Amino acid sequence: MSVLRILVADDHEVARKGIRALLEDHAGWEVCAEAKDGREAVELAGRLKPDVFLLDVGMPNLNGLDAARQILAIMPEARILILTIHDSEQIVRETLAAGARGFLLKSDAGRDLVAAVEAVQQRRTFFTPKVAQMMLDGYLRPHESDATEKCVLTPREREVIQLVAEGKTTKEVATALSLSVKTAETHRTNLMRKLDLHSIADLTLYAVRNGIVQVY
Repeated sequence: MSVLRILVADDHEVARKGIRALLEDHAGWEVCAEAKDGREAVELAGRLKPDVFLLDVGMPNLNGLDAARQILAIMPEARILILTIHDSEQIVRETLAAGARGFLLKSDAGRDLVAAVEAVQQRRTFFTPKVAQMMLDGYLRPHESDATEKCVLTPREREVIQLVAEGKTTKEVATALSLSVKTAETHRTNLMRKLDLHSIADLTLYAVRNGIVQVY
């Protein structure tokens, strides 16, 4: 029987080690790599081609949802499980939109992690009962209109927003994304105009509200 190769991405080392221990107790599973942020997870995906990815949402430099999008762009067959401490309906919706196969609260990991990985291993979806009920409630409830939700951001724009919201300077954004400083500044200016935002504080608040960055 072939070994299931798993990548774990979380910016907290203790969390990574705990998840790794739970996974490697299961026969036939191995954690082939650990990543401390979404950008490293994407880089390792292209190099190591793991079967399953466990991605924390609130990672620096590139969050788990945007990392999922980039991983699926280079590995459409990848099976992705999102881990988070937050159970907001919006993050669940973002998880589905990103193409992940499952959503697991970190508080439930000790009980449900193995079942969640087994589900995505078999190409099924996995949501805990609490999250599944929240999704159903959200589906049945009419959505409030929000002008900012109508703005569709490109993957590059989401990367820029996250880095700016995390306090990176224009030069640091340019370096992180392999852009010129002028191009990075243009991206930021265009984003502010597109979203009708008037300050970095407004942009940061938008990033938090839309799950691009998380505040603990």
